[in-house]
Amino acid sequence: MKTANFMARGRQHRGVLRDGLLIDAAGEAHRPGEVQFLLPVNPGKVIALALNYADHNAELGFKTPEEPVMFLKPNTSLLPHGGTVEYPRGAQFMHYEVELGIVIGRDARRVKAKDAEDYIGGYTIANDLVVRDYVSNYYRPPMRAKGWDTFGPLGPYLVSADEVPDPYDLGLRAFVNGELRQEGNTRDMILRGPELIEFMSRFMTLQAGDVILTGTPKGVSHVKPGDVMRLEIDGLGALENDVGWESEDAEPLIAQEGQRI
Repeated sequence: MKTANFMARGRQHRGVLRDGLLIDAAGEAHRPGEVQFLLPVNPGKVIALALNYADHNAELGFKTPEEPVMFLKPNTSLLPHGGTVEYPRGAQFMHYEVELGIVIGRDARRVKAKDAEDYIGGYTIANDLVVRDYVSNYYRPPMRAKGWDTFGPLGPYLVSADEVPDPYDLGLRAFVNGELRQEGNTRDMILRGPELIEFMSRFMTLQAGDVILTGTPKGVSHVKPGDVMRLEIDGLGALENDVGWESEDAEPLIAQEGQRI
């Protein structure tokens, strides 16, 4: 089952996708192209994983870490399907990252990997945007690189776990202005959902609605204002967002070395 939160005729709805239409609680049908999508879930926290695909690590010149490299994605970074990503003034290299998002279905604490599938409520598409200028090494949590407002598009749907027979055999693709820029498969993850849930739930409670971003394969490239990003994952749909300039009164970014970037 694919569900979505959306606005139509000035009202907020939650609908189920059936035969290409969103069916709301009253049974009324809405065309997806005519509604304003909202976030598919409202997570208490978003935990993102870095360097979880070996080909992406090689692309960036990093070694595969010995344990999961995690950071928190601020909830203020979240953006629904169709929203505009703001390009920070002064940034030199901002790029998309297509990722499988795991949505926690019920509270999980000290869960073993063998039981972890029972705690997964569904899946969604995520775009873990980053200003690469601010990433120096993976020992420093990349909050300033990845934590900007609008840098965490999610959606458009929450796809129930029973509709995804094998979440570790899904094709991932990222298009910019219709050009295929990134392509991979979730089978190439270094650590999969059950292992991540075991690791994370050992020291913190994963709550229903929380989202785990599972990393991205190789193929990142620069995007700029005016570009349109379309991220696809087999069976989950397509997440599309355009890129626009940050407001004109924003100061240009200052790099960590004291130089403007």
